[in-house]
Amino acid sequence: MSIDAERRIRSKNLDQPDSARAMGRGTGAFVDLGRGLAIGRAELQPGWRWSEDLKPIVGTPSCLVHHIQLVLSGRLGVQMDGEPELVFEPGAVIDIPPGHDAWVVGDDPLVIVDLSGNSADFALPAPRSRTVLTMLMTDIVDSTRTAARIGDAAWKQHLAEHNRIVRAQLDRFGGREVDTTGDGFLVAFASAEAALRCALVIRDAVATAGVEIRAGVHTGEVDQVDGGDLRGIAVHETARVMAAAPAGTVYASGLARALAAASGLRFTSTGTHALKGIEEPAELFRVDAPPGNA
Repeated sequence: MSIDAERRIRSKNLDQPDSARAMGRGTGAFVDLGRGLAIGRAELQPGWRWSEDLKPIVGTPSCLVHHIQLVLSGRLGVQMDGEPELVFEPGAVIDIPPGHDAWVVGDDPLVIVDLSGNSADFALPAPRSRTVLTMLMTDIVDSTRTAARIGDAAWKQHLAEHNRIVRAQLDRFGGREVDTTGDGFLVAFASAEAALRCALVIRDAVATAGVEIRAGVHTGEVDQVDGGDLRGIAVHETARVMAAAPAGTVYASGLARALAAASGLRFTSTGTHALKGIEEPAELFRVDAPPGNA
């Protein structure tokens, strides 16, 4: 009689792993038991820390892998994003959600077994897709000074109204909110014209709420990582275009302008700008809309 595959005992040995990889100041190995179940063991040296040893490889702000770990020897430190630090001794079994940092505590090596079944993905670069997007970045002008002048309560109302107006226009023009800094937004668009028109409408709309912004629009190639974040030099270039814009204006890079050449928007050259951290100077353009063309 044949044994049903679902009921067959499967066994492997971590001393003879299916794969092993360097993890900075440590090593990791795993066995694959099939059906997506991979069990791993890591041996990490004193001083090892995820944010120092693996973050540059993985490329995410914190570890986004869900772990169920058993501490065999040494001591493990873990901190969830924005939460207190915790330390676990040998014998501890820990369920660690995504969004954390981890490190070796003390002078002894740390040996842990990961029981969550996803060890094959640990210490690998996060999946990315590279694409061309137009990005809009906004910033409230003199936000700190304004908050000090009008008081916290009034400023919170101004900021809430600003955020409401911005998000309403993002829906209207098809923008995807990537990040907010508290007094500004980073937004991705498939269309350069949509990004430019959205920036102009936001500028005028928030002014009615007593808020003045500057905005920059740039098109470039970016990496899209898990969680929807964007990375790449084009994101930094967008920030520099925005920073060059005077209060109450929208600036565009040359590529964003070229892609929106048939939009009917008006582009006025502001000359060549040396952008901080960007090797080549860039010509930037002030963007305006003819009356009734927003």
